[in-house]
Parts: sequence; C-alpha cells; structure tokens
Amino acid sequence: MERVLIGNKHAIEHLSIALFTGGHVLMEGVPGVAKTTIANLFSRATGLEYKRIQMTPDILPADVTGTNVYYEGTGEFKLQRGPIFTNILLADEINRATPKTQSALLEGMQEEQVTIEGESLSLPSPFMVIATQNPIEMEGTFELPEAQRDRFQIKVDVPLLQRENELELVDRFDSAPNLGPESVDPVISGEELQDSREQTLGIHAADSVKNYLLDVLEGTRTHADVEHGGSSRATLDLLEATKARAAIHGREYVIPDDVKALARPVLAHRLVLTTDAELSDRDPRGVIDDVVESVEPPDGLSSDDSTHPPSEFSQEVEGVLGSEEDD
Repeated sequence: MERVLIGNKHAIEHLSIALFTGGHVLMEGVPGVAKTTIANLFSRATGLEYKRIQMTPDILPADVTGTNVYYEGTGEFKLQRGPIFTNILLADEINRATPKTQSALLEGMQEEQVTIEGESLSLPSPFMVIATQNPIEMEGTFELPEAQRDRFQIKVDVPLLQRENELELVDRFDSAPNLGPESVDPVISGEELQDSREQTLGIHAADSVKNYLLDVLEGTRTHADVEHGGSSRATLDLLEATKARAAIHGREYVIPDDVKALARPVLAHRLVLTTDAELSDRDPRGVIDDVVESVEPPDGLSSDDSTHPPSEFSQEVEGVLGSEEDD
C-alpha cells in the first residue's frame, strides 16, 4: 500500500487488525486526506472484492441491501443484490445517509447476513465495512447513533500530512502523475488470509492481561465525564484486536502495550459523554488517555523493554508456550 500511500501507516495496521478479526472500520478525516484511496488500496492489496456506496440523504435501504425486481417479460420477481454483497464495502460519507439507511448495515455488520423481504441471505466471507465521515461539515449530515458506532471495531483518524510527508507526496506524484490504487497488486491469497485469521484466534492472552483490559473498560464506565462507557462488545473487540496486533508484531501472546495502543481506536468512538463534558468540549480520546494512565498495568514484558526479570505475567506466558511446545 505504501507504494501509493504516504504516511498513515497506522491506518494500514488498523485495517489489517479488523480484517484478521472480522471487524469493521470507521475512518474520519477532513476532505482530501485519502480516506477513500486507503480503502481502495487495502482491497487491492488483499485481493478482495470491493464495492463503494456514495452515501447521500436520498439513498434508501434497498439501495444498500438489494430488492426483488419484477420482470415484465417473464412475469417473475428476481432478486437484485445490492452492493453489500461484497468482501469490502466502502460506505463513503456514511453520516450523509439517513438513520434508516445507516441501519441497513447493522445486520450485515453483526451477523454477516441481510434479510430481504423476509429471506435471510449470507454475505461473502470475509465481509468488512469501511465507512468514512467528515468531522467538520455538519450541514446535511446525520450523526451515527450509538448502536451504529458500537458496530465499528476501530475508528481510524486520518490527519493531514506532516510537511516532510507532504513533500514526499509532491515529489512522488510529480514524477508519476498516474500513480494510483491500480498500481498495487495482491500480496496475500484467500487461503493465506483465512489461515492468518485462524492463527490470530490462537494468540495467547494471559489472565493478568485480560484483567488489565477489563480494568480499562471499567474505567470508561466509571469516569466522571462519561455517561455510557464501553459495552461488552467493546470488550471482545479490544481483546480480539490486541491478539491481531500481537500477531502482526511477531508475538504469540498479548502484552499490556497492545491494550494501551488500541484503547483509543477501539473505545473512544463508543463513549457517550455527560452533558457537562460535552459543553466543556471534552474529547473522548482524552478520557481514554486518562483511564489508561490511571490503570496500573500488570508487571511483565512490554514491547519497549524485553529485559524485565521474570514476573507473574511473563512466567504465565512462558508456561503456556512451553506446554504447547511439549504437546
């Protein structure tokens, strides 16, 4: 992807985490920061089928899921499948669609199926929704309801490029004006992708790390600025995401730093702040930072320092990995 994409390496990792764990991604950024390009590049690099819906207020749920169409010549109704029947669905500017149309995605995102006129139809596997939204333009938009936000495993913030990255962007596209997503070839087969998803499920999470993760979730629910904290779905999403991050970084076990690194992207968009906090312009990401700083991690190995002496956490990991090798 970096043959075309400059900066935003975190977006590649977060999209990979979601793909390996069956999650969905919400990307937020001002216009022109390559949100759509990132989704297109990701589909090409993975070799998965990709479709895009440009969300507008007049889009109907049937435009997403499909409907039965009457053919006068045969006198029969035939199912016309909507764009949701794909591997990677880009819902561009999702907050421009009405809540009714946004809700058309809920069943597919949760159960990987859609119901059309009483008939339940399975979606292709893997199935992943990548939605984009613009944080600064509010006119003519509909804020995603809590239930919709909670279906997204990860929210990726796509910022403007730093000057050095933007200079690289200018130089690269000055020398190759036609460079685009079509320049990227698949780097993984369907079998390899399925194998990677299965291996991710086998990543070990020690009890001490699980308890640390639960402490972070509990902190989001009891924070003074939060009316509604992370749900049980958020707990599972964070656990699965940490396993995928561990695998991507070459580890067979989760460490506390995985929880710290993913707390913001997995939890911040799910928080419902109190009225006073919103009036004070409190940022949910700042709340997550407060929680992470206040929760004591288990004593053990971290990605920043692998020279810690043996501890309860590291002994537990070594014990599990050792027993697996013996088996």
